[in-house]
Amino acid sequence: MDKKQRMTDGHGYLFFVCIILTSILISGCSQFQVRSTLKEANDLFSQGNYGASLNAYEQVIKEYPPAGDRAFFEMGIIYAHPGNEQKDYRKALECFQKLIKDYPESTYRHDSEKMILHINNVMMKDERIAAQQALIETLRQEVKRKGKEVVAQQKKIEALEQKVLLMEQGMADKVLIEKKERRLTLLSNEQVLKTYKIALGGNPNGPKERAGDKKTPEGTYTIDSRNKDSRYHMSLHISYPNEKDKKRAKELGVSPGGDIMIHGIKNGFSKVGGLHAGFDWTEGCIAVTNEEIEEIETLVPNGTIVEIRP
Repeated sequence: MDKKQRMTDGHGYLFFVCIILTSILISGCSQFQVRSTLKEANDLFSQGNYGASLNAYEQVIKEYPPAGDRAFFEMGIIYAHPGNEQKDYRKALECFQKLIKDYPESTYRHDSEKMILHINNVMMKDERIAAQQALIETLRQEVKRKGKEVVAQQKKIEALEQKVLLMEQGMADKVLIEKKERRLTLLSNEQVLKTYKIALGGNPNGPKERAGDKKTPEGTYTIDSRNKDSRYHMSLHISYPNEKDKKRAKELGVSPGGDIMIHGIKNGFSKVGGLHAGFDWTEGCIAVTNEEIEEIETLVPNGTIVEIRP
């Protein structure tokens, strides 16, 4: 190879190296810029300047999309932060949902899913507390106008105030049903909110195996729907049968059945009240009084775990 050819090859190699170095430097610069902007946004949040912090995170999303998942997550936190006077739970949900949709592999995905569940529960609790408090105020005004109804209305107020106190402790995250004790317990973070006496299916011993056996199931389920206009005043539907129940029924060659609910007294028999729990009378459901199912429905959102023990 002559001298001129070697020089030509040398220049080509040098040009290639320059291209690589330029790419690295540009990338490094971008990384530095996004880290700087993220730090600025975080500092603004720490200072309580939530609006400016949100603007900084929006800049990250616009100018450096690969870091958008962190920006969306932080924005969701800001929108839901108790100290933010302009907090907006719906905007917070939009941020977390956008992260999950656009960044399916993000390390922030799991925490975003938990935040969505938490915010939905907080919104439900706030809305129900506000509704109950408005009703309390309405009843108080009626008490002032109607002296003859003072005692009856006061009892309603006390019952509603008890509901609010229970809500303020937190929505139930688990319903524990103990068949032997005929007891239903609402739990929040493993703390007991309230317990109720219950009636079970007419053939209560052992787990439900087939349709029509009048047995109450045993196992772990969830509340998957509700009916506020039930034939039994009001009802919460339990996700029976689970996979274990279906497998057992298949092995027995029978239908596992369904329509297992926590419900009140059959319409027309509400005067029976708490006496209903003196014997097992349902087709396999779990029964409480009408007043109790109204309270339970208020405290137990869909998705709540239901554990039914023997």
